[in-house]
Amino acid sequence: MLLQEILSYNEQFVENKEYVPYEATKMPQKRMVVVSCMDARLVELLPKALDLHNGDAKILKTAGGTITHPFGSIMRSIVTAVYELNADEIYIIGHHACGMSQSNPKGTLQKILDRGVASPEILSAIEYAGIDLEKWLFGFDNVEDSIQANINLVKNHPLIPKDVPVHGLVIDPHTGKLDLLVDGYKALNGVKN
Repeated sequence: MLLQEILSYNEQFVENKEYVPYEATKMPQKRMVVVSCMDARLVELLPKALDLHNGDAKILKTAGGTITHPFGSIMRSIVTAVYELNADEIYIIGHHACGMSQSNPKGTLQKILDRGVASPEILSAIEYAGIDLEKWLFGFDNVEDSIQANINLVKNHPLIPKDVPVHGLVIDPHTGKLDLLVDGYKALNGVKN
């Protein structure tokens, strides 16, 4: 059982004080917040590619690295990082070959039905309540467009200071190579990227 393996490992981890190299404060040392995808390939690769170490940044992970609602939990986390945790910069980092660019909302809904989690009547009731499930489950067609939409949402958010740079990058999930889409410093100065 995976849970028992984790708990056993953790007991040894704590007993052997293996946590010591990871001790840090809650304030990000590099004063940055990163919004990126939850893709398993990026768990270690993204921080290494950015030269981030424990305590350097606030890293928010979400499907596709997307911010789906201007007052949802990801945006709340960004606002908190800026005002309460001294983050001075925001990085929106998507990645090539993202599963959300190949999402299949109809297929996901069928899997929900197949597992017996919901019935067609329940899905209809959710739709009737105003939730477009296919739209909600859909990712995006193009990672660059998705990153730009996220940048626009953050930059134009009424609670984000206008002097906070919002950068946009795409990472290669195999090599860690970063492609710069939007230089937030230039954007603050009115320079087109």
